[in-house]
Amino acid sequence: MSAATTTTAERRHSPWRDAWQRLRKNRMAVVMGAAFATVVGFCFLGPLIAGGFGLDATTIDITRGASSPSWAHPFGTDLLGRDMLVRVMIGGRIAIMVAFTATAIALVIGVTWGAVAAYAGGRLDYVMMRVVDALYGFPTVVFVIVVMAVFNTKNIVVLFALIGGISWLTMARQTRGQVMSLRHREFVEAARATGASPARILFRHIVPNALGVIIVAATASLPSVMLTEAFLSFLGLGVQAPLASWGTLVSEGSSQISVYSWVLIAPGVVMGLTIMSLNFLGDGLRDALDPQTRKD
Repeated sequence: MSAATTTTAERRHSPWRDAWQRLRKNRMAVVMGAAFATVVGFCFLGPLIAGGFGLDATTIDITRGASSPSWAHPFGTDLLGRDMLVRVMIGGRIAIMVAFTATAIALVIGVTWGAVAAYAGGRLDYVMMRVVDALYGFPTVVFVIVVMAVFNTKNIVVLFALIGGISWLTMARQTRGQVMSLRHREFVEAARATGASPARILFRHIVPNALGVIIVAATASLPSVMLTEAFLSFLGLGVQAPLASWGTLVSEGSSQISVYSWVLIAPGVVMGLTIMSLNFLGDGLRDALDPQTRKD
């Protein structure tokens, strides 16, 4: 009995263990994953460490003004004499929080929409996916700009919701494709035979078996969401003062690059490294979790 249980557990977990082994063999994905973890630690723990050295993101020193990088201020200071190192850290906090929160919202909407459409099939599937097609043709960034202008709001919570609300379309399509390939498998038929409800079958049996595709889609969505937030902040429609994200820091630095280049270079390089690491990590996860690459 215990041997059979052990064998069943090993079979159940072997696809994830195999995926982890494949991911570990992808050196670029591992390096980029470590780079992203370093950036997260830099942004969330860095301000606490910097505070011990008397550095913060809000102290203004007009007499210092914009000074180039030095031992006292490794990333230099901006026009108001604020330390750029801590400003980049705090900006990273906001950017990463926006990316993960908006992606979580997109994940809930996209997975639910795509899974329901695929499992229901027929006319409901047709109507739901035509809605997705119609939304694909709509300029999403323009939609965010219009909504924020109409309601005259620049609230960061609204920004989270709007970016998440426009980022679920690809996730819905990918989830739908995976659910359609799973909905007639033996374990689904067995669940139907036991009298399980459609909702239970879908969200307790089918969706968990589509987690590989969902994880890859969510990881791939993070850089896109981060760029959308940066673009909106660059236009002045994103994060508002006194808060700052990488987008607002890049916007401020772009007007000063010819004189104070470090004000743009510091947030730009860290933001570029983060997006690049997420892209490579997403590619690595896709290769590791792609069912077509699994050996029987």
